[in-house]
Amino acid sequence: MKKFTTDIRVRYGETDQMGVVYHGNYATYFEIARTEWLRNLGVTYKGLENNGIMLPVISLSFNFLKSAKYDDLLSISVFLKKTPLVKIEFDYEIYNQNKEKISTGNSVLAFIDMRTNKPIKCPDYILEKLNL
Repeated sequence: MKKFTTDIRVRYGETDQMGVVYHGNYATYFEIARTEWLRNLGVTYKGLENNGIMLPVISLSFNFLKSAKYDDLLSISVFLKKTPLVKIEFDYEIYNQNKEKISTGNSVLAFIDMRTNKPIKCPDYILEKLNL
């Protein structure tokens, strides 16, 4: 449906003593791609919060195919495969500078009204930006 790709370089502090990216950092990489995808649409977390909407992660999974290492240039793609309702689901692929797929993943986030702390449907202005 909608795809967005952003690049990041692996920083020294994201790696272990062997120079391999610590697995927990993949959550951050996915978040970077997701928030940049939203920003590219003209939507920011700050804007959502100013409109009384939270977007917490309710599910997150990773598949590790190959190690990312210090100073690798990673291309992180995020895909939106279906129309968001109360939840929005993203799939991810990470490639290194050699075009090798090193990781895939998935996250599900929920639209939550900050006043009531209850789920709400995806705002119309986001659906309009998706051209759905």
